[in-house]
Parts: sequence; structure tokens; C-alpha cells
Amino acid sequence: MMTRTRSATSDDVILKAIRSSAFALSGQPADYDPLIDQVGDSHFVLLGEASHGTHEFYQARAEITKRLIREKGFTAVAVEADWPDAYRANRYVRGRSNDADADTALSGFKRFPTWMWRNSDVVEFIDWLKSHNDQLDTNATKVGFYGLDLYSLHASIEAVLAYLDKVDPEAANRARDRYACFDNYGEDAQAYGLASGLGLGPSCEQEVISQLIELRKSAAEYALRDGQIAEDDFFYAEQNARLVRNAELYYRTMYRGEVSSWNLRDQHMVETLESLVHYLSKRTILPKVVIWAHNSHLGDARATEMGARGEWNVGQLVRERHGRDALLVGFTTYDGTVTAASNWDAPAERKRVRPGMAGSFETLFHNVGLKQFLLNLENDRVAELKQPRLERAIGVIYRPQTERASHYFPARLASQFDAVIHFDRTRAVEPLEQGCEWQTGEVPETFPTGI
Repeated sequence: MMTRTRSATSDDVILKAIRSSAFALSGQPADYDPLIDQVGDSHFVLLGEASHGTHEFYQARAEITKRLIREKGFTAVAVEADWPDAYRANRYVRGRSNDADADTALSGFKRFPTWMWRNSDVVEFIDWLKSHNDQLDTNATKVGFYGLDLYSLHASIEAVLAYLDKVDPEAANRARDRYACFDNYGEDAQAYGLASGLGLGPSCEQEVISQLIELRKSAAEYALRDGQIAEDDFFYAEQNARLVRNAELYYRTMYRGEVSSWNLRDQHMVETLESLVHYLSKRTILPKVVIWAHNSHLGDARATEMGARGEWNVGQLVRERHGRDALLVGFTTYDGTVTAASNWDAPAERKRVRPGMAGSFETLFHNVGLKQFLLNLENDRVAELKQPRLERAIGVIYRPQTERASHYFPARLASQFDAVIHFDRTRAVEPLEQGCEWQTGEVPETFPTGI
């Protein structure tokens, strides 16, 4: 159990150390030079975010990623997004799509929360990736854009069937028979999970495992048909079949409590990352990958209460497998606005982010007095940041009225990440589809008096 005890004097000491170590960000091309130097020869750079709806986090990750691609030879961007939706964008940026523009290439992102990937910052980055790849020599490795998440059970089923319809119609019929196990639930994967997890309906476990096994047995035959393109298509289909298998288990265990669904999800993301690295290694010796996901996924779980609960995450698993070959970068903010919903599946709103709470890393960094800065947490001068403080996490739902209970947890930041980027005041990411709730924004707490 983490505890928080410190005095004003100790805060003064750590503030002095941070001020002497922080690299102020000013919007210049050299802003992230120290971070690029810290990356060194690492093959994995994990870029977090303290919320799923903050413009500055998306923009900074994009700028850092561009430099990693240009200067360090990174060839893949893997994100906290569903595999089939991201793969459509991947085809677009690699010149294998009929989509007319980035907006269209991102139109597969229809599941809540759509603003995570259908926003103006992602459109700009996808446009940049496409332009970068278009300028490469014919035989050069083009940078790909891939999803790591497992929520797309039904979209992935459709992708497997569409692939088999093209290459092996008889196998497609067998796959339809197996996947028909889910038909009683429509596209409501949670309804399937509730029924099967509580023994109120049949499990589809054996069907999805059998389908994955059969597809893998046909790998050599399918992949030889049209060279590299066929190999890409098979890899896409195989990952979808594996996703269906893992998603079935994920939804089935959500209501049991026997296995942490969080662990299953993050394990799936790491398995997808490792499969991607193995596949790309056929063309590039040990490819370099940038990973984008929430701080809660990319910061080492062992430095938070997650670890005490027996939960792990992507950051921990990547560190355990790759050690110093991975660099973990967190992001924080003190206040501003954020795009988030009040409840699951509710409309996106532009909400005010409350100032950081007393005793939090956010408030500590606010007191540094810099608008935005980069801090190398491997620096011994800031070793005090290995002591626990409150840290804020805003996901797709933000409930300011219960912020302490809903959005704060104790963490040891300098053990959780290798570097942190702080933006003192941030603004909401702009969704491509802006409903009236987002356009209006949150009513100030002082309404209607204005006091």
C-alpha cells in the first residue's frame, strides 16, 4: 500500500531539482532534442497521455514520432485502437487504399469513443505519414499504422470472413458456421460476455480457437498466392482471427472476476505488438516501433496500485521483455479543457479539467512555474519523484464531481516512466464530428451569477 507523507520543505527541495533539470518547451524544432538523445538506439518508444481527449498530448506524440521516423529509422506506429479500423488507415498511408483522404481512411472508427482517432490532430498526422511514405524510394520500408486493442470482435469476424471469401470460399463457409455462435447477441459483445460468463448461454470458446487454428494451418498456401501483398493480407486476417479468440475470452471473463479483464486486454496488446515486430522483421532487422496509448497502459504498473492488485500493463510487459531497449514517456497537465463523455456511449463533451489536487504530481509540476517542459526521470537529481504522490488519469469518461475517487491514484512517477512531458494548461482535442454538447462546452461552475 502506497502512502503519501511529505513536508513543504521537501517539496521545495524537489521543486529546485526539477527547475534545474527540466527542459522548457517553446514550440521550436529543437524542443525534443533531449528526448531524442535519451531514446538512443532503443527499438521501442512508448508515448502515453494523461487523457484520451487532449490536443497537446496528440500533437506532441505526433511531433516526437515524426522525428523518430526521420532521425531514428522507426517504421511502425502502434496505437491503442482496434486492429481492423487502424489497418484501414495503414493501407492508406502505405499507398494500398482507394480512400481519397485521411478523413475517409479513418472512417472505420465508428465505435465509442470515436473522437480518440477521428480528430483533427490524427488527421494531420495520418496525412503526414502518407506524404512521408509517398516520398520514399520504391524499395524503402514504408511506415505503418497499426491498432493493438481487442474491442472489435464483430468487425474482426467480418474481416476474417471477407478475406476467406476471396481466397477460400469453402473455408469461409466453415468460418461462418463457427462464428454463428455469436449470432444471438447481434453486435453486443458485452451481452455475449454476460450470458456466457454467468452460464446463461453457450460459450463460443472452442469455435474461435478452431477457426484460428484452421486459418494458421493454411498460412503457407494463402501467403504464396500473390507475393508480398498476399502475405500482408494473410497477416491482417490472422491477427483478426486471433483478436476474435482473445476478445471472446475478454468479454467472457469480464463478469466472472476469475481473471482480470484488464490483464487480458493488455496481454493482447503486447501479443499484437510482438506479432507485428515478428512480421516486420521479415523485411527489417528488428524494426523500431512507437506505441501510443494512455499513461495507465504505458507506465509500468509495478509503480502504481495496479501492481499491488495483481494487474500488469503494456509498459510493464514491454520493460520485462525488452529492458533498456524500451523508453516509457508519460504526459501530465494541471488544468484546461478535455474532450470526454459523462457516461459510456454518451456524446463527447468539451469539459473543464479541474486544477490538480494538492499533493499530486500535477500540482507539483504546476509549481515549477514553466508553461511546458520535458523532464528526464532517469536523472538522479529528481530521484525524489520515485516517492509516491497522487497522479491523475482521465480516460474517455471524466467526472469532475468525483475526481479524487474516479481519477486519482498513488504512483511513483520516476519508476513508472523514463521521462515525463508536462503541459500546464491544455485544451480539448477537436473531434471531426462535433455535437452540440462539444460545441457548447461545459457551463462554468459560477453560472448563472458569474461570481
